[in-house]
Amino acid sequence: MPAPTQPQQQGGPPSQGYSSDAGNSGQAAQAAEMSVILCTAGYDHSIRFWEAWSGICYRQITLQPQWKQVNRLAISPDKAYLAAAGNAAVRIWDISSLSNTPIATLEGHTANVVALAYSAMGKWIVTGSEDGSVKVWDTRTAQIQRNYLHDCPVNDVIIHPNQGELISCDQSGSVKIWDLADNTCTHELVPDEDVPIRSVSIASDGSTLVAGNNNGMIYVWRIVPVPDGNANLLPVTSFRAHSKYITRVILSPDTKYLATCSADTTVKIWSTEGLDYALEKTLQGHQRWVWDAAFSADSAYLVTASSDHAARLWDLSSGETVRQYDGHHRAAVCCALNDINLA
Repeated sequence: MPAPTQPQQQGGPPSQGYSSDAGNSGQAAQAAEMSVILCTAGYDHSIRFWEAWSGICYRQITLQPQWKQVNRLAISPDKAYLAAAGNAAVRIWDISSLSNTPIATLEGHTANVVALAYSAMGKWIVTGSEDGSVKVWDTRTAQIQRNYLHDCPVNDVIIHPNQGELISCDQSGSVKIWDLADNTCTHELVPDEDVPIRSVSIASDGSTLVAGNNNGMIYVWRIVPVPDGNANLLPVTSFRAHSKYITRVILSPDTKYLATCSADTTVKIWSTEGLDYALEKTLQGHQRWVWDAAFSADSAYLVTASSDHAARLWDLSSGETVRQYDGHHRAAVCCALNDINLA
């Protein structure tokens, strides 16, 4: 779809049906809200839900002070649930209930949970923590199904599109691939020893793996299937994307772009064509570290969250901010967007 707020038709400008309109029925307004779920959170003990195009905050979940900050957010594929990772726990809310009380809490980590992802069917969640563990949870029972260990803090974990493997990275500079069926680590990649890998991303077609580290370096591997069911990871390229820490790397849903977020206050958009990773645009506007980003389903827009307290919506064709989300009074360090139209 051409914009995060327009799931109904192809072409034309982004829909503004998300904004307040006294003439709309409550049912129509609710349908518009549910067509796009956009959330941000950070250090001010609140999770905010935004009308993507109007920029209006239409809901706020106020967190208990003892829960500390929110480090990552994830929206279930069916847009029914929001998961928030914080200090040693993940809390899950039923989005439609409008209740501030979580319906489930995933407890078992012993330090900050800094990575979080839903499986494609929403039946399980994977988490990564500074306690050095990667855990797989059954969303129906809130019980741990798998537990994998790094020997140092985990910084990120993602789910392979095949739903049978996890990819995690850590503070020692290691990227590990875990086979859920065999319950083993099948690959370990260490592109620059003792330089923390901050973030990893995999192409939606499973063809490419990207990692970004604390030195601003990007590493790219091509994933080549082999007959025995595993895969070979072939180094393709590496390059310095930023002069400071990379905080997040994300490949777009259409696999054509890589977004890199950094402590240098910018987000850079790289073309993946020919595996050359040429710089297409530098998104400038945030005043402090950019911590997180999320692509729209059509890869045309990007949402970002920053220590400057704001989140932004970028039109990637122009490289311009088309909406700024103001309301957090401390750093916004995570965002989540689900605008997939399943109808």
